[in-house]
Amino acid sequence: MSFTDREIMEIAMEQSAIDANCSAADFMGGKNVVVVSKKNDRARKYLELPLPCSLISYGNNIVASVQEEFRDMVSSYIDRYPVEHCFETPNMHVLNDALQKEGHRICFMAEYFLPETEHLRELDCPYELRILRQQDFAPLYKKEWSNALCEKRKELDVLGIGAFDGDILVGFAACSADCESMWQIGVDVLPQYRKRGIASALTSRLALEILKEGKVPFYCAAWCNVKSVRNAIKSGFRPAWVEMTAKPWPVVDELLR
Repeated sequence: MSFTDREIMEIAMEQSAIDANCSAADFMGGKNVVVVSKKNDRARKYLELPLPCSLISYGNNIVASVQEEFRDMVSSYIDRYPVEHCFETPNMHVLNDALQKEGHRICFMAEYFLPETEHLRELDCPYELRILRQQDFAPLYKKEWSNALCEKRKELDVLGIGAFDGDILVGFAACSADCESMWQIGVDVLPQYRKRGIASALTSRLALEILKEGKVPFYCAAWCNVKSVRNAIKSGFRPAWVEMTAKPWPVVDELLR
């Protein structure tokens, strides 16, 4: 199934609206929007809704999905600074300090990428690429493939592409069916096989296979993860939206351990 870039963006915004409990049109306005976070069975499976505070921007404004008690605090913050500054230091400390007084901290900061049809194509790989499916994943839930697969949500891992040096799996990209319309890509390459174009070949090929399934592929990276961002760009993806999410401090402390 083929999509236009506009259709891909619209699908992503519709999913973000489900996740945030807002309207897709809210991401296109010039004014910031604050809504109350609510549980939704159609949201991305890994989101633990309702969220205390989640800031989402497609570049036009900020949609803040929050618990009711944080509405005024977050509204004051996002209306105080330009959109892009709300997602970075030193401004971010203002929000984090306010949240910490209520037992929460900023936890996750991520940039999300969508394929751009003009740039998405199969890339050359020095190794054989093979399509792998759920029945092939059982022996692959290991540390070296932990970006491609998620052991906690095995049932969501639906499709993958492996790069093989003979019978040895040296690179692996897989996707999780995180929601009805969009599948998220993760990729790993063994250290001794890196910088050979394997990651981008796997990512681009998997994105094309996902589109054939009638789903929209998406890719997530921390904006400080230069290697991952470069892979997204080389594979035919472009930045689409950003998110910053707060969690209760015990959750943050557990992650730090």
